[in-house]
Amino acid sequence: MSKPLPVPTPTPLPAQAGPPPGTGAPDQAPAPPPVLLAPPELTGALWERAAGRLLAKTLAEFAYEEIIEPIPAADAPAHPAEEPTHPVAWTPHTLRLDNGEILSFRARRGSYGSWRVDPDTIELQDHDHPERRPFHDPVRFMVLARRLLDLDGATLGHLVRELTATLAADARLDHTAVSSARLAELSYAELEGHQTGHPWLVLNKGRVGFSAEDTAAWAPEGRTPVRLPWIAVSTTLARYQGIPSLADPQQLYAQELDADTRACFADTLRGRGLNPETYLCLPVHPWQWDEAILPLFAPAVARGEIVPLPADGDSRLPQQSIRTFLNVSRPDRHTVKLPLSVLNTLVWRGLPTERTVAAPAVTAWMQGLYDTDAYLKEECRVVLLGEVASVAVEHPVYDHLPEAPYQYKELLGAIWREPLEGRLEPGERARTLAALLHTDPDGRAFVAELVDRSGLPAESWLRRLFAATLPPLLHFLYRYGTVFSPHGENAIVVYDAHDVPVRLAIKDFVDDVNVSEEPLPERDAMPDDVRATLLTEPASFLPQFIQSGLFIGVYRYLAPLCEEQLGVSEAEFWSLVRAEILRYQARFPELKERFEMFDLLAPRLERLCLNRNRLHTDGYRDRPHRPHATVHGTVPNPLHRL
Repeated sequence: MSKPLPVPTPTPLPAQAGPPPGTGAPDQAPAPPPVLLAPPELTGALWERAAGRLLAKTLAEFAYEEIIEPIPAADAPAHPAEEPTHPVAWTPHTLRLDNGEILSFRARRGSYGSWRVDPDTIELQDHDHPERRPFHDPVRFMVLARRLLDLDGATLGHLVRELTATLAADARLDHTAVSSARLAELSYAELEGHQTGHPWLVLNKGRVGFSAEDTAAWAPEGRTPVRLPWIAVSTTLARYQGIPSLADPQQLYAQELDADTRACFADTLRGRGLNPETYLCLPVHPWQWDEAILPLFAPAVARGEIVPLPADGDSRLPQQSIRTFLNVSRPDRHTVKLPLSVLNTLVWRGLPTERTVAAPAVTAWMQGLYDTDAYLKEECRVVLLGEVASVAVEHPVYDHLPEAPYQYKELLGAIWREPLEGRLEPGERARTLAALLHTDPDGRAFVAELVDRSGLPAESWLRRLFAATLPPLLHFLYRYGTVFSPHGENAIVVYDAHDVPVRLAIKDFVDDVNVSEEPLPERDAMPDDVRATLLTEPASFLPQFIQSGLFIGVYRYLAPLCEEQLGVSEAEFWSLVRAEILRYQARFPELKERFEMFDLLAPRLERLCLNRNRLHTDGYRDRPHRPHATVHGTVPNPLHRL
């Protein structure tokens, strides 16, 4: 078992602003001069290693999205087999930069037309040095290839900032990295702080808005437990919603806060002449309070409609999403999701007011499907981590301006999600699906560590993984025309005591559940508020959430790891995935029309692009609605067989 986490002394928010400058006592000592310190991870060796790895990822993902088109060597196949049946060799490729300089590297192709680039083989042949020299600088690459990448000046400037911030976070992760064997012993909450971020997005830890100090304090790789302060908001501004068992906010507070803390909050309000019964309480991210709430809700603070409260007594750790906190003091208490006006992985990480209000209703509907479906409940035993309560605070101006940037409509609120603790059986443990992609400093994949611990042959372990994760996702899709976005952080694998996958847990409903536009009788009872909230897509597009979120977004990276470290070829990997889909379809032949309507086995599918969105489609421009992935061309489906 891992050691208990240290609990830092909380820093409560002040109830009011301090005295104006210059009003202190005449003999007050001047503040000591600031001391400048460089983080220990900012060393040449760590930076070079992280930079080379990120440059290789940049080349691979930009090539996958056809932002760049590397040229294979003359003796390499120009169009390698789209679905290789045996290990593909690393072959030399070149890329001509804007000024004619040549970037060379070795790469190999994989499923869905993906690329992998060996960072140790990247070299640059420039005009001043005809010989090739190692090249490991993704920032300089962006500058040298700005016309090739079709970047305007504003986008390039922001890209450099995000890329450098991502590199700094990667260096910090390298500085504190531990072995896969050690990671296997960590709790779910602790393991989150060791993950390296979105495998597809190059700029996956940009966190625009955070300073270096903010990142050290609040980023998951800091692994620093924090105690969140709370605020009380007048019901003239705030709305509470909860599932039926938490219909009254006091029911939630009784579970989340000790009696002394609840009494302290009430006394604080009464001490200001306010009635606690006309206020709703919610935790707040200290960064958000300082950067967004105080500046933008200043009139409400001045009128006493928003009142700062002390921190509660619990210690929490941020997850990979940054804005979501797991309770490590009381794991039986809810996970809390808070808005954070930071731009990271394509979007501002706020909480849309309307969707925050609707979250418990979506959970209640999803839970209703589960409770009446014996396959989901008794055979799959899938765990739905519902968003059971919420407080949404609308901004009196921004929420009524349809044309205002969406970041200003997601400023204040909280969502409480069911904790994983208590949903696991004795001996079970849980890890996000993203953890399987992790590789330790010695190059050992986390998935290889788990397979070894299980004692099973690699193919048998993978069959168990797919049998645990795919059936509930397929059932929601085919039976209910409803799909999650099962990317690496939303999908949680539950393992038995021997580290064998046994079932799936899913989270993040209101943001990442989509339904088909076509009406289905199984959805006739969907409440109107849920119907109005969930995003709808044509039936032909709905499978993309599984294809791109899970197969391309996770398994595309897991397959080559399994080939290299477990001896399971990519072709065999995908045949196991396909076999699990066909097994489900054979189990429910009455859904044959749905298998065709929601076709996961089509020969090709549209290529969704995440990096193109940042480089070209949306860039850093403000817009009134959240952006969506860009579509560019198609890719071959390794699950298709003629």
